[in-house]
Amino acid sequence: MDMEFYKDVLESLTDGVYFVDRDRVVTFWNKGAERISGYSAQEIVGKSCADNYLRHVDDDGNELCLQGCPLAATMDDGQSREANVYMHHKFGHRIPVFVRSSAMRDEKGEVIGAVEVFADNSRNVSILKEMEELRKEVLTDQLTGVGNRRYADIILERLDNAMRDHGVPYGALFVDIDFFKTVNDSWGHHVGDRVLNMVAQTLSGALRPLDSVCRWGGEEFVVLISNVEDPGLGTLAERLRMLVERSWVDHEDGTIRVTASFGGAVAGQGDTPEGVIARADGQLYLSKDSGRNCVHINHKKTSAGLPAKAGRREEQG
Repeated sequence: MDMEFYKDVLESLTDGVYFVDRDRVVTFWNKGAERISGYSAQEIVGKSCADNYLRHVDDDGNELCLQGCPLAATMDDGQSREANVYMHHKFGHRIPVFVRSSAMRDEKGEVIGAVEVFADNSRNVSILKEMEELRKEVLTDQLTGVGNRRYADIILERLDNAMRDHGVPYGALFVDIDFFKTVNDSWGHHVGDRVLNMVAQTLSGALRPLDSVCRWGGEEFVVLISNVEDPGLGTLAERLRMLVERSWVDHEDGTIRVTASFGGAVAGQGDTPEGVIARADGQLYLSKDSGRNCVHINHKKTSAGLPAKAGRREEQG
């Protein structure tokens, strides 16, 4: 069997596959890698895997190209590794992938490079049939593809029913893109739309199948989390904040980055959806007032969280 046969086999895989040499320069990039990442082989082959392309980050926000790179570690000791990470997509958002790295050796057994296989690990692709039926055009935000305001209301009602009937708590996070008006004023609404889509896809890709992200209006999103307590909601909010901060949109000769402010609340017995939303909204007000790009959570059972302020924000951004 010649090398062309093996290349054809690799190109037929749905998983992404790429090879790097000892300097971590990409020497092969298959069709699966193109499909998952958005980058063509012509854009990647010959470049370093750390050259502002994939830029894997873990759940804690560590950039693995700078520290803890599985490929580098595999080439150092020859041991295979596996990890769940977030890859930078060409369109700017972060997507969850499961990666496996293995050493490549020459005839003498010396490590001459490494191969990484990565698979799309999005947990939204296997959503339940009932939820799929709700994602009709009337319930979808046409710009970002996530749920719209009406869809959020439906999910809130279902979460409220589950809490009242079975005691299952839920949480709500308000997410507001910081200084979004500046994006539109500086680069135009077309670029602003790309930024909105990037943030929506970044949020959506980091959620569990039964959790939802919806566009509430303008540059504001709401994330609805089933079966969550105070610490878990705060951890998730910080992870989402980090992923938005680490994502970007390529534009002309540069990149456009944004941050987002988060406010959250966990529902308790006797709460109404309107009350949970109001408390989360108040916490978002505090995050904006505290300098933006931060998280405030209103705790369900204690006063450890900062109190919500009444009223809507009069100034977005």
